[in-house]
Amino acid sequence: MKNQSYYNEQKIKNTDKLRNVLKDLPDFAYDFFTGIENQTSALTRLNYGYDLRLFFNWALNETNLFRGKTMYDLEVKDLEKFHPTHFERYMSYLTSYTDENGEIVTNGERGKARKIASVRSFFKYYFRHEMISVDLASKIEMPKLHEKPIIKLENDEVYKFINIVENGHGLEGHGKGYHKHTKTRDVAIITLLLGTGLRVSECVGLNLSDIDFKINAIRVTRKGGNQVILYFSDEVKVALYDWIEERSRNPLLLDEPALFTSLQNKRISTRAVEILVKKYAGIVTPLKHITPHKLRSTYGTRLYQATQDIYIVADVLGHKDVNTTKKHYAAISDNIRRNASTAVSLRPEE
Repeated sequence: MKNQSYYNEQKIKNTDKLRNVLKDLPDFAYDFFTGIENQTSALTRLNYGYDLRLFFNWALNETNLFRGKTMYDLEVKDLEKFHPTHFERYMSYLTSYTDENGEIVTNGERGKARKIASVRSFFKYYFRHEMISVDLASKIEMPKLHEKPIIKLENDEVYKFINIVENGHGLEGHGKGYHKHTKTRDVAIITLLLGTGLRVSECVGLNLSDIDFKINAIRVTRKGGNQVILYFSDEVKVALYDWIEERSRNPLLLDEPALFTSLQNKRISTRAVEILVKKYAGIVTPLKHITPHKLRSTYGTRLYQATQDIYIVADVLGHKDVNTTKKHYAAISDNIRRNASTAVSLRPEE
């Protein structure tokens, strides 16, 4: 698949996975996935598939709704047999259950909300197309979501983080041994994430051809496949240039288009980036659970503090809805509140 872009590779893989999941769903489910194809990504549809497979397995095995029936016996009209109390029982089931591999799975409020949202979308589709007469799933009360504090690196932690990636101090065992082989690449990845706020999928999806050092810019494929041009600082430029220079000396990478590669000389995976971020961050700030997304939050927060322009932050981070950006980055600090107290005069100045 080297001639395919990373985005298209992932789309093909997720589409193939969905086809396998559909084999474990009622036959009429094909209509739903065909109907939403033009409005959703392959990954979104795959997650819908996983959620709906869980729901129907629960309905068949944990209720008396379809006694004697198998997944392949179910028909669209069977959706009308569900009562609001069934959905309440399902939400309770999601708290903790055993999956097909015998592993115990737990869900918090956000995990439950996503799985219930998939079920609601499913029922809504058949009701809207007049294939069922009532949409009882719409009556489900969604779990109350509590705001999570933004976890990010402070300025001094950012400095320490990059230093540790560069010098490897604090690494032990295999981590220390691997560091001499991956240092330049890891510095480039961490510097890029902290200096641009890229999503981890956007980072690993970059090709060499997506970089233009003349204008310090990268071409990024966002979620959904849209491409944008983002700009980076000279600090990021130096880190990327050093990595590309080292990479060019590896003859096994001559035909590999990916910017960031693994020790197996192929495109690095999102999981590998998550692991390397965790490895270094655990030395800098062991009490914080730092992930690539937290590095994105760090960049977004620092960008907002520097510009005080939420629209710039939303644009650079690729948020479709600026309210998403406001929710996460535009928290009013005590200092801003203090300044606001004297910003409005009640009487004209003499």
